[in-house]
Formats: sequence, C-alpha cells, structure tokens
Amino acid sequence: HKHNSSSARGSSKPSPRVVLKMFQSLDEVPTACTTIEEVGSTGVGALTVAFLILAITTIIFLVKAWSSLEQKSYYVCATYITGFGAMAYFAMLSGQGWTAIAGCRQFFYARYADWFVTFPLLVLLLGIVANADAPSIGAAIGAIAVYIFSTYMGSVSVVTTVKWFWFFVALVGLAGALVSITRTFKIAVVSRGPEIESLYGKMAWLLFLVWIAYPLVWLFSEGFASFSVSFEVCAYAVLDVLSKVVVSFIALSGHDALSVAAPKEFA
Repeated sequence: HKHNSSSARGSSKPSPRVVLKMFQSLDEVPTACTTIEEVGSTGVGALTVAFLILAITTIIFLVKAWSSLEQKSYYVCATYITGFGAMAYFAMLSGQGWTAIAGCRQFFYARYADWFVTFPLLVLLLGIVANADAPSIGAAIGAIAVYIFSTYMGSVSVVTTVKWFWFFVALVGLAGALVSITRTFKIAVVSRGPEIESLYGKMAWLLFLVWIAYPLVWLFSEGFASFSVSFEVCAYAVLDVLSKVVVSFIALSGHDALSVAAPKEFA
C-alpha cells in the first residue's frame, strides 16, 4: 500500500500554473490597474443621444402596440427591442454595467446583456415578418446567441490565444445567423407576396450590413484596443440605433401590408 501511494506521488500531473504558462507569456499576466481608460465626453454624449432615441422610440412603439390589432405582435416585439436597448444605455450613462478588462480599459458588459436579449428579438421580428417556421427562427436565434456569448468571453479573456479562439467561434455563429436572415427567411417570405418581400429585403440587408460592422468594431476595440473607449462607444451607439430603431421602423412602415396574411403562430 505504501509503494502504491509513493508511486502516485511520483507521477504528479502538471499544476494549473504550468498549464497556464503554456498559453501565455509573462507580459500577458494581468496586473493591477493604477489608471483605467474610461469613456470621455464625446462618448458620454453618444450614450445620451442613443438613450433618448431608444427611449422615445420605445414609447412610440408601445402606444402603437396598444392601438393595433393584426400588427400588435410586430409592435410588441419592436417595443422590447428598443426598450431593452434604452435600459442598457441608461445603465451605461449612469456609470453602471462596466468593469476593467486586460489593458486597463473600461468594458461595458451592460451592452452584452442588451444584445443577448435584443439580437434574438431582432431575429424573431424578421422571422415573423417573413412568416418563417419556428425551427428556422430558433436556429437563427441560437446562432446569434453563440455570437454574443463568444464576443463577450473574448472581451474578458486575458490569454491572447483564448481571446482569438472566442472571436473565431463568434464569427461562425454570426455567419449562421446571417445565412438565416438572407437565405432561409428570404425563401419563406415569398409566400407573403411582393410587397412584404420588398419590405423584408430592406430590413434584412440593413441588418446584414450592420451586423457585419459589429465584429469590425470589436476587432479594433475589445480585440486590439486600437480604438479609444469613446470611439468604441460612439461606433456601437450608431450601430445599435441602426439595428434596433431603423430596422424596426422599416418593418412598421409596412403597417397596412403587415395586416394582411399575418403569421398564424404569432397573430
């Protein structure tokens, strides 16, 4: 019995510290931040403007939802999209929902909480406009959730190789969501007639372009830290307004068309 225990001690496995050093060099070890790069006045201005736009739009959509019949599901979905966005921007504007990440840089995790709700809701909005089936909508929601979760994990990663692994996974998820809204949903929308098909095309291609821009901003902000925090905040604010407010307004500009042949599942 003593022989077995001593041999077990002799064949010790590598410690977690040794394994960790396989993935990172000494200059990547996090150090205590004496100063943190925070958002400046320009960024605060962008947060303010975005919050006001999102808040006012939420009120408009909420009023429309109460007074609509066949279009109620679209207005309710749009209300939650802009409403959660407004909440996130209020949190960031109030100095909440952030922490310091590697490089002593301010990181607003409240933005990712917002995206984890609003991006799937955007997929749902496009899905019900296109009259896509539930499995197709669910698959697209799952893909965009992979993108959001992976970009968040990449943002808070200290080890460089781990950060870029998460970014790669994020791009795979984003690609799946983009294929869904530009191909799968587009095939389904044909059954709703040319007017809805044209409306959907405007929504889908704007969202396609905006969603491609999100990882580009991430690449030079949370990724390489080339952009200042204020520039990052401004860029994300523009993209959030385009994806949440403009896409929702495009959908609801087809108020009359959406009242015809509404998807039964969501009516």
